[in-house]
Amino acid sequence: MKQGIHPDYHTIKVVMTDGTEFFTRSTLGKDGDTLNLDIDPKSHPAWTGGSQQLLDRGGRISKFKDKFKGFGL
Repeated sequence: MKQGIHPDYHTIKVVMTDGTEFFTRSTLGKDGDTLNLDIDPKSHPAWTGGSQQLLDRGGRISKFKDKFKGFGL
């Protein structure tokens, strides 16, 4: 492996949105830096399931249904 071409790999502290902390190794910043997350698996709807619903107001889904409404078996 070539010397001097790889970034410094060190320990940083990660702070989640709920205040919990853990340590991990990263190339971000310098040794001992803190990464404060704005979005994490505990708060993001992609991981929590969220309460979002698909709303289609005359968009693609409606156009598709109108186009193929008479097509069936």
